[in-house]
Amino acid sequence: MDTKKLREDGLKIISEAIQAVLPDKSVKKKLRELKLEGNLYLLAIGKASWRMAKAVVEELGERIKKGVVITKYGHSFGDIPNCEIYECGHPIPDENTLFASRKALEMVESLTHSDTLLFLVSGGGSTLFEIPYDGITLEELKTINNLLLISGASISEMNVVRKKLSKVKGGKLALIAHPAKVVTLALSDVLNDDFSMIASGPTYPDLSTPEEALKILDRYGIIIPKHITNILKSTSHPSELKNVEYHIVGSLRIACERAERTARDLGYNTSIISTFVDCEAREAGRFLGSIAKELRRYGRPLSPPCVIVAGGETVVRVKGKGKGGRNQEVALSAAITIEGLENVVILSFGTDGTDGPTDAAGGIVDGQTAQRLKALNMDPMAYLNDNDSYTALKKVNALLITGPTGTNVNDLMLVICG
Repeated sequence: MDTKKLREDGLKIISEAIQAVLPDKSVKKKLRELKLEGNLYLLAIGKASWRMAKAVVEELGERIKKGVVITKYGHSFGDIPNCEIYECGHPIPDENTLFASRKALEMVESLTHSDTLLFLVSGGGSTLFEIPYDGITLEELKTINNLLLISGASISEMNVVRKKLSKVKGGKLALIAHPAKVVTLALSDVLNDDFSMIASGPTYPDLSTPEEALKILDRYGIIIPKHITNILKSTSHPSELKNVEYHIVGSLRIACERAERTARDLGYNTSIISTFVDCEAREAGRFLGSIAKELRRYGRPLSPPCVIVAGGETVVRVKGKGKGGRNQEVALSAAITIEGLENVVILSFGTDGTDGPTDAAGGIVDGQTAQRLKALNMDPMAYLNDNDSYTALKKVNALLITGPTGTNVNDLMLVICG
């Protein structure tokens, strides 16, 4: 097998993995299992919210009295009957975030005991659905979000803080909807499918404390204004909710299992090594590269041709001034590690089709990627240290660009050895 064939197979594998976690079929299947009573209303948030909402309306039709769909710019694909659709900023909230979220609350606040709210949630919802506590401005919220994003904090740590600054996160949306029943259908983009962390759990009890949030801010050296510290300390959070039921309709595990099965069908020996990867992106890239070396030199843990599958959500500690995303950083780090290695391809891919503030979904590299950069007088390590993976990978045609996929279950990583 040549590298071109390995790349083609890698793209086939991730395409099939995405098909496995598109919400259309899974949402409709779950709806047929549920007993939905009363007047039905819909609120969908996240990068996959348009597809999830469309599936609900296709299945339930005019039973949906009204719906609000909030998604990222470029992730809406047209009108949906009886639904208002809003596109907002991600990964930093903007004016449209607050406007759309207020429109959603206007609907939710009007619900009664004879109504049911179908709450559709997917990755990105923490940013896309937000109303901060009184006294916190949008600019302050944007600053705190940005500091968390570049700090190297995990998504769970970020969401603990976000919950304490929000009127809708950490179960508070469910309180607002009461006495209506809330049925939550979630497309999980967090490790271990932790309900409380998917989009910061707007309809799930919050067991974290203000003290935990303050410790996280201190751990990463994030200083917030005193008046926001006071707000954070005084926030209340529901530890129990009786008007909610919760269902997972898609997850990273499902995507990884489809990726493994597809690779096997293509003739590779396969193994899933983890769906819990949560280290720094550059460390993940280095680790994937070390696996490639083991495969090439010793034929273990699998005999080539083989595909190693991994999934998770890495973090980037931003110290440079470049452009990129966590999957691109994984790929560039891997490229440096496998420099000169023959017949190996490594890719890292954001299942939503976007990676950081870029048009790329990730990167796909081989043993010659770093050499190609050096031939252009570009030092791969210098670009990695400047968090400028996008520029480096673009120069050597190593970006994965798919556009929005309509789903979001975290990141998929492959080591393909011919």
